[in-house]
Amino acid sequence: MAYLREFSEVHVQVRSHTDSRANNWYNEGLSVRRAKATAAYLISQEIAKERISHKGFGETELTNECSNEVICSKEKHQQNRRSEFIVTK
Repeated sequence: MAYLREFSEVHVQVRSHTDSRANNWYNEGLSVRRAKATAAYLISQEIAKERISHKGFGETELTNECSNEVICSKEKHQQNRRSEFIVTK
């Protein structure tokens, strides 16, 4: 937040991801809702909406081997649940 306030010319895309524990359709929607909510929060904190975009990726970009049908620990699944802030401009 401080970075976005200090550098008012910077634009970011919020990219949200899920783990693979629900079905693909549900995870896609969940990640979209998370990305949208995160973007809305930034806008509510007086970051100009023109500077913020968002996209949900569901379980398509996992950070480890914990895909469908693979047994993983709770902690390993947690690694895949994340939002990233990518500078786009």
